Amino acid sequence: MGNQKYEAFLKIVELGGLTKAAKALGYTQSGISHMMQSLEDELGLKLLNRDRSGIRLTAEGEQLLPYITDICTSERRLANKVNDLFQMETGVIRIGTFTSVSVQWLPYILKEFLEDFPKIEFEVMYGEYAEIENWIMTGKVDCGFLRLPGKSELKTRFLKKDELVVILPPDHPLKNQPYFLPELLNDYPFALMDESEDYEVEAILDDFNAHPKIRFTAKDDHTIVAMVANGLCISIMPELVLQKMPYDILKKPFKKPVFRKLGIAYKDEKTLSNAALRFIDYVIDWVVRNTVI
Repeated sequence: MGNQKYEAFLKIVELGGLTKAAKALGYTQSGISHMMQSLEDELGLKLLNRDRSGIRLTAEGEQLLPYITDICTSERRLANKVNDLFQMETGVIRIGTFTSVSVQWLPYILKEFLEDFPKIEFEVMYGEYAEIENWIMTGKVDCGFLRLPGKSELKTRFLKKDELVVILPPDHPLKNQPYFLPELLNDYPFALMDESEDYEVEAILDDFNAHPKIRFTAKDDHTIVAMVANGLCISIMPELVLQKMPYDILKKPFKKPVFRKLGIAYKDEKTLSNAALRFIDYVIDWVVRNTVI
């Protein structure tokens, strides 16, 4: 508390004497007397009259009393608000995320978190990997979900390896094969996501030296899966994207599994609120309990 002199002044007025006020506040009588003298010197006004009958406010003290009361009340409110934030009773957490995490994970994580901390508010921003990294770097969000590795300037926590699989129509000629052979990627029309998140698929195609005929590009994964389900093409998708999709498709892994690593990133623990730090812990715990790492 930065206004001890004001608080002491109010306690003297409330209790009507230096001795009682000193005892209530844990000061010596000489100590509280010195504080009042110092306060009057700072203000250049006499606030209290002291005589055998006790303590009385001067005319100036009467006029300043409501202002000093307001200052102390506001400071108490400030202290309470700081304490609330420290105790995670209130606050705002800003999160950057991409589609599959926002659909498959985030609602369930937020539900658990808000059951424990119902007054926390969230701002959720949707973007691509590079956008989310920049949001974290510039402080636009407190933390964000990313494909790892992220920028070297960021702190990251690993969450899950998400396998990428080939998706096929349900009646595809390869439906009985346990794996999809990379050399067959060139044999079928292909659908590709038209956004930076699909760089991982393009990287897979490059690794396999595959050059499939791109029949469709789309910005929405549901669109691509629907086209595959209707026999128009094949594609490659992360398993997380395909969870709970309402389409009849086949999923075929590569014989040598291919993964993307998912994590949560932030700039620095020192810049995060306690609420944001606790949220990151909740994310990690939820993923461990609800997914196969």
